[in-house]
Amino acid sequence: MGGVWKDGFSNNRAIIKNPYNGEVLTEIKLANKQDIDEAYKKAKMSQPSWAGVPAYEKISLMERVAALFAERREELVNMLIEESGSTRIKANVEVDCSIADIKEAAKYPMMMNATIFPSCVPGKENRVYRNPVGVVGMISPWNWPLYLSIRGVAPAIAAGNSIVLKPASLTPITGGLMIAKIFEDAGLPKGVLNVVVAAHEEIGDYMVEHPIPRVISFTGSTEVGKRIGEIAGKNLKKTALELGGNNVFIVLDDADVDQAVAAAAVGRYFHQGQICIATNRIIVDRKIYSEFVDKFKKLTAKVKVGNPDEPDTIIGPLINKKQVDKVVKVLDGCTNEGATIEIRGKIEGTLMEPSVVTNVTNAMTIAQTELFSPVAIIMPVDSEEEAIRVANDSDFGLSGAVFSGSLERGIKVAQQIETGMIHVNDQTVNVDPGAPFGGEKASGLGRYCGSEWTIDDFTTVKWISVQKEPRQYPL
Repeated sequence: MGGVWKDGFSNNRAIIKNPYNGEVLTEIKLANKQDIDEAYKKAKMSQPSWAGVPAYEKISLMERVAALFAERREELVNMLIEESGSTRIKANVEVDCSIADIKEAAKYPMMMNATIFPSCVPGKENRVYRNPVGVVGMISPWNWPLYLSIRGVAPAIAAGNSIVLKPASLTPITGGLMIAKIFEDAGLPKGVLNVVVAAHEEIGDYMVEHPIPRVISFTGSTEVGKRIGEIAGKNLKKTALELGGNNVFIVLDDADVDQAVAAAAVGRYFHQGQICIATNRIIVDRKIYSEFVDKFKKLTAKVKVGNPDEPDTIIGPLINKKQVDKVVKVLDGCTNEGATIEIRGKIEGTLMEPSVVTNVTNAMTIAQTELFSPVAIIMPVDSEEEAIRVANDSDFGLSGAVFSGSLERGIKVAQQIETGMIHVNDQTVNVDPGAPFGGEKASGLGRYCGSEWTIDDFTTVKWISVQKEPRQYPL
């Protein structure tokens, strides 16, 4: 922090392990409240001078960061595999997404502009300036640690802010430390980016409660997001919250079944299903339900499970045994509610072979749970109207998908689904640096990605009026 690499003041240590083989990667002496306070103060001190750096210099720095990410791809990919259990396929996608977002953020310095327009008051001119908010506090998760940190860090810094980043304690290397090193090597001034590795059990809500940050960016569970929103609201801080999802994949009766099956499998099994936008509820019209289930089961049987470092592995380890146990509990209970387990995957340590559950209804626990695992649930419906009703019968509204033989029909249905994002004839796991990423309902507030939407989260506007001629007052 503040441009100095040092141990935290906590007496506790984090042991970072490889989720696949349990190998200890490193031990990190954790930060405590004293470290967080220091990080925020360093960030506040450095921000004014960084905001004053000319736009073209900020752009050049972001371009150097993107180039270093590309240059160090193999190092980043290998660490994502070792620290987060990412498959080699997923790790490369994550690096690509990160580079794309950094390049998108490089546009932001040229968007920090001023607007001049007339006033209703004679002789007055109105000016509106877009300014950085100041200091941003960011808390990122373990499942896509590199990308889900970068998508907040890059735009916040590009817009002229400084930032304090707390990555997940399970993935602090790819979620924070490697990012800080690359920005440092690119020439970012000291104190603009500060990374603290801390455990919530020790610091509590201090990252959010601290008086310095004006924006809190958080990606994680809805339960924690609500708590952060409550604290931030009490202290009049802005929030950018991307929370949980229970994402729907609707297959209408005129869909190309083979294409829908392939897309649903990718949406469910990519990164072991440990993605906030993973396909969770596969809703299929009963006219093609049997065909879909049969083909989905056959495709599932071909999915390779194992060492994430092998190039053709699709499903690697879950992040830890606690996550495995959580999923097993839900899977064990689903038959008592009337569901059918068509395929029950074997479990070995943190490796879970895929499971397929059919005849699921929305009232079942398994349909109301964000599974974060390679467990696919397939739900029959009798009509397009029922599919829409079932899809919207959820507290969540993050991502979704609709498959139809008619694009216009698919678009029409997509418009009726209560989500922040939805994809016609594609799967639910999509990011695009130019598109707004975020959810509705309990899935969050605000939008990441896409310059015109994201810049609002990390900037504020200031109105300055200029009275160019003497104004006539009543006194």
